[in-house]
Amino acid sequence: MAVAALIGSGVRYVVVAPGSRSAPMAYALAEADAAGRVELLVRIDERDAGFTALGLALATGAPAAVLTTSGTAVGNLLPAVMEANHAAVPLVVLSADRPEELRGTGANQTTVQPDLFGEHVRFAADVPAGENPLRAVETALNAATGAFEDIPPGPVQLNLAFRDPLVPAARDSLGEGSDRRIHQAARHPLALDFPAASPALPERRTVVLAGHDAGPVAEAFARAHGLPLLAEPSSNARFGPNAVGPYRLLLEHFGPESGQPIERVVLFGRPTLSRPVSALLARADVPSALYQPVPVAWYEPGRRTELPLETLADLADFAGRGSAAWLDAWLLAGAAAQHALDLVLAESAAASSDASGPAVGALVWEHTRGQLVLGSSNGIRDVDLSGTPAPEPQATVFANRGLAGIDGTLATATGIAVGGRQETTVLLGDVTFLHDAGGLLLGAGETEPALRIVVLNDAGGAIFGLLEHGAVEQSGRYGTAVERLFGTPHSVDISALAAAYGVAHRTVSTTAELAAALADPVQGRSIIEVRTDRHGLRELHGRIREAVSAAVAGVLGR
Repeated sequence: MAVAALIGSGVRYVVVAPGSRSAPMAYALAEADAAGRVELLVRIDERDAGFTALGLALATGAPAAVLTTSGTAVGNLLPAVMEANHAAVPLVVLSADRPEELRGTGANQTTVQPDLFGEHVRFAADVPAGENPLRAVETALNAATGAFEDIPPGPVQLNLAFRDPLVPAARDSLGEGSDRRIHQAARHPLALDFPAASPALPERRTVVLAGHDAGPVAEAFARAHGLPLLAEPSSNARFGPNAVGPYRLLLEHFGPESGQPIERVVLFGRPTLSRPVSALLARADVPSALYQPVPVAWYEPGRRTELPLETLADLADFAGRGSAAWLDAWLLAGAAAQHALDLVLAESAAASSDASGPAVGALVWEHTRGQLVLGSSNGIRDVDLSGTPAPEPQATVFANRGLAGIDGTLATATGIAVGGRQETTVLLGDVTFLHDAGGLLLGAGETEPALRIVVLNDAGGAIFGLLEHGAVEQSGRYGTAVERLFGTPHSVDISALAAAYGVAHRTVSTTAELAAALADPVQGRSIIEVRTDRHGLRELHGRIREAVSAAVAGVLGR
């Protein structure tokens, strides 16, 4: 009954982690899978099962479920549930439990599972053993998909109690297999067209900020209003004639002391990547508005300073339209900055055989088609800095920016690749890769997606060296503590790990080798390991900032 209700509410993928208490659901799902009504994936690690389901929901736009047995198995889903909460992803947790008479008795693998996820789920129901689950399932799926007014989509929990027997009756069987499989149409990059802004709107020096999950509406709005577009990679708006690549290095050139200071900001989506953007949004002298046609999960009403606006018409009145001089200033500055950045990266490549993070980000951004997954930490920031916006969108971009954790990235990318049914590239650092090395495990007979894994291996965590901790390390006041506590150096043989999991592997070190590897077709799973050194990264970013500042000052006349 529960499986029929899930399928009736739109669930087409379920990730199953093995366990005995969840066996009744597992057997029922196996019957539905054999009949072609649902597709099952099996993962032995519940954390990876949760993130795989998260990826499936991201790629398909439909609710995806994960089934676990009782006890610590359910707790392992918390990271994926937290990410789904803040990113508004319809993740359905099916947690099997002991019946009421065994709770609180010390029965094996029994703990308090109802409401385990607290405020991180939109709805939670404890379904007693033997009771009709239909109402609970339908309510949960409505909550997960945002059917309730003023509540964004998000994760839900159905805690299903089962009594013995946990195996099918002697008369039950799997049934004949069906060739009918659930087909999910691939989601291709999307561009929109809006009519040009009314000439009656006042001219304003407004910028359009496109944060995570902004969507192509941000690009269309910026183009229609003649405004510069500052788009993060996972906005799916980083393209078009108004997009400015290294925008975060340009904001200071349009500050309050400049000849053309920013007057207003229009925000689409959630900005998460850079401090210059956060500083701009925090300025009391620059009014800002947030396009919010539906409730969002990443902030509480009244907790941000932007004016929330529900319609594009209201947003247009707030933003006005840009003058040709305003847009040209940004595009000229952007072109100069991009040229200066490229020169520094070329000089760096000539001086060292190792490819740097920004160079890797630029190449991955340029070559990826289909779907692109960007890991947290430096990977997505490298693309944000050096990824040149294309005239048209080249790939659908995903990233776990709800809480920006590094956990579960490989599993999320696997779910996205399976659900999207198209070639997928994931860019991540070595620490992020090692954090989820178990995500490489696919059981015998499990679907192997077309997934290319690009690992920037600099033998530790590079992002902290670009933060304040890098200055502490350079001062020498804490000896090797910064390297040990934040750099977390390692000597893991990634090729051996790949071999253990049966994944193809190749090592590159130069940008030319990486470009050649990225030009190959994506077939099955493969790892491209880019070996580099992180210890000169802080200095490289300093040279980039200096070169960009000089180039931009030259074209803007200051």
